[in-house]
Amino acid sequence: MDIKRNKPAALHTAPIFGGMESALKRAVAWLQEAQMPDGYWKGELEGDTILESEYIMLMRFLGRDRPRKLQKAAAYLRKKQMDSGGWPCYPGGPVDVSVSVEAYFALKLIGAKQDDPHMIRARNAINSAGGACAVNSYTKYYLAMLGQIPWHDAPAVPPELNLLPRWFYFNIYEISSWSRAIVVTLSIIWAKRQVVHVPPEQGISELFDDKTKNQIRLQMRKPTISWRNFFIKTDSIIKTLEKIGWLPLRQAAINRAERWMLQHLSHSAGLGAIYPPMVYTLIALKVLGYPDDSREVREALDELEALEIEEEETLRLEPCTSPVWDTAIAVNALHQAGIDGDSTSMLDAARWLVGKEVTQWGDWSIKRPYLEPGGWYFEFLNEYYPDIDDTAMVLMALRKCGDVPEKQDCMRRGLNWLLGMQGSDGGWASFDVDNNREIFNHIPFADHNAMLDPSTSDITARILEMLSFFGFTVQDAAVRRAIEFMRRTQEPDGSWYGRWGVNYIYGTWQGIRGLTRIGIEQSDLMIVNAARWLTSVQNDDGGWGEGCDSYSNPNRKAQCPSTASQTAWALMGLMCAGHINSNAVARGLEYLVSSQQPDGTWDEENFTGTGFPRVFYIKYHLYRHSFPTMALGMYMELGDQGHINQAI
Repeated sequence: MDIKRNKPAALHTAPIFGGMESALKRAVAWLQEAQMPDGYWKGELEGDTILESEYIMLMRFLGRDRPRKLQKAAAYLRKKQMDSGGWPCYPGGPVDVSVSVEAYFALKLIGAKQDDPHMIRARNAINSAGGACAVNSYTKYYLAMLGQIPWHDAPAVPPELNLLPRWFYFNIYEISSWSRAIVVTLSIIWAKRQVVHVPPEQGISELFDDKTKNQIRLQMRKPTISWRNFFIKTDSIIKTLEKIGWLPLRQAAINRAERWMLQHLSHSAGLGAIYPPMVYTLIALKVLGYPDDSREVREALDELEALEIEEEETLRLEPCTSPVWDTAIAVNALHQAGIDGDSTSMLDAARWLVGKEVTQWGDWSIKRPYLEPGGWYFEFLNEYYPDIDDTAMVLMALRKCGDVPEKQDCMRRGLNWLLGMQGSDGGWASFDVDNNREIFNHIPFADHNAMLDPSTSDITARILEMLSFFGFTVQDAAVRRAIEFMRRTQEPDGSWYGRWGVNYIYGTWQGIRGLTRIGIEQSDLMIVNAARWLTSVQNDDGGWGEGCDSYSNPNRKAQCPSTASQTAWALMGLMCAGHINSNAVARGLEYLVSSQQPDGTWDEENFTGTGFPRVFYIKYHLYRHSFPTMALGMYMELGDQGHINQAI
C-alpha cells in the first residue's frame, strides 16, 4: 500500500488527530484486501424480511419443495422478529403491517402454529398496526395467489396496459423502470389469476374476522372527486368487464407482455436484475404454462438463487447485487486516500469497470432514440437499464485511474449518454428522463411509492461533480440548468432531500460537493445555508445520524444516533463548503477515528441506503467503510494543499 500523502501540519499540533494517519492506512488496507481477484468490490445489500417471506411464498406457489432452505429462511424471519412481535422495514423502525403479515404467513407455511408464543405476539402486533386489511397491494397479490383473499380484493393490473401506444398519456414507458418490469409481469399474473390453495392450518384466516375481512378491498375516500377515486372506479369497471368476458384484446395483451418479458430477460441477471420482477417472472412463467425444466424457468431460478446468502442456521436474500456501484465508490475512496491511479488495485478495477459498459439500446432509448448507447448499470449484468448515478460515479472513478484499453472511448460514450439524459427541468433521474407524471401515483397498484423516476437533487449534484472532472464549468448550458434545478429544490433550512440515501444528510452532502466542484463559490447562499444546517444537526458525540423515518416525517431529519457513513457524508459536505478548520469538522473526524475497529473498518447497524422511500430501505455493507475512508482521505488531501491551518 502506497499512500502518496504528506502529513498536514495541523496534525502535529492537535492531539485528537494523532491517530488519523494510521486510521487511514488501516482503512485503505482493509479496502484493498476486500477487492475481488477480478478487480471489483461487492458488499452485501441487506433489505428487510419481505425478501425471505416472499421467497417462501414463491416456492409454495411454484410447488418446489426445498425443506432445508425454507427452514433456514424461516429461522431468519424468527431471528428478525421484534420484541413487540412484528417486523419493521428497517432496523429500529415501527412495525410494518405488510412486512409483518408476509412474515406471519410465511412462517405458517413452514409449519408454525397460530398458538405458538411468537405467532401470538406477531398477531397482536399486526392487529395493533392496523390489521391484515391494511397491507399494501403487493402483499395482496401473494395472499390472492395462495388463496387467502379473493383475487377481486387486489387491485387490477390489466395486461391491456402493454398495448397502449407510446404517444398515449399513460403507457408503460411513462412509469419508472423498476415499476415497468413489475407491472408487465404482474399483468400476466393478473390475467391468469391462478390460485394454489394451502391447507387451512397453514392459512391466515385468524388475521381476518367477519367485521374487517371486506376492508382489504379498495375503498373510495373523500373528497369524492379525486384521482384516487377515479382510478378505483376504473379498477371496478375493469373487473366488471373481466367478469362478463368482454375482453377482445386480452390474449393479444398477454402475448405482448410475454414477448416484452422474454426480450428483457436477455443480457440481464434476471428481469431488471432486481428481486421483485425476478420473482414475478417465475410466477408469470408458471401461469403461462412453461415447464419447470424449460430454459426460461431454469435461468430465472438460477438468477434468483444467486441472491441467496446461506449460512449455517439461516438463509437470507439480497434485493439485487451492487458490484459496479461498490467498485466505483471504492476507487473514488482509494484515490481520495492517496492511492495512485497506476497502482495494481486501481488498474484492475478500471479494467473490470470498462468491461461492464452498456453497449446496447435499452428502455431509455424510447425517449432518447438518437443517443448512442453508453453508461453503466448497478449489478453484474443489466444491459437494458444503465443507471445515471452509477455512470457518473464510474466516470469519476475511471478518470482517476491509469489508462487501460478502451477506457477513453467508453468514457466518451458514457459522458455523451449522461448529457443526453438531462431532464427538461435541468435535473437528472436514475434511469429515465422526464418520468414525472404525478397522476400515476394515485393508481391503486402504485402504493409502493415508486411509480415514477423524477429528477432528484442528489443525482443532479453527482452529475455536476462528475462534469467538473471533464472540463465543464458554470459557463456550460447544461451546468447552468442543473444549478438552477439545485436552487429550486433546496429546502428552506438549507438541506437537500436525498432520494437514494438516508436522507437529508445524504442529499445535502452531495449538493454541496457537486456545486462547489463545478465552480459555485463557498460564499453562495446555497452553500452557506447548507453548511449551517449540517453544523446545526451534529450529534453530541461528534458524528451525524439520520433514520429512515425522516422520509415520512421531515421533522425527524438528522435526529438519530451517529453512523460512520452519514458522519463521513456530513464531513465531506462541510469540508467542501470551506469549513476545514471548524470545530464541527474536528469533532466529526475524532468520531470516525475513535469509532474505527481494530481491523480498519467501522460498525454500522442502521440502514443508510434507500430503495423506495417509506416502503423499502437498504443497508449497503460497504458504505460504512468506503465513505469514511473517503472523508479521512479528503481531510489529508486538503492538508497537503495548505487548507488546514494551525488554528485547529
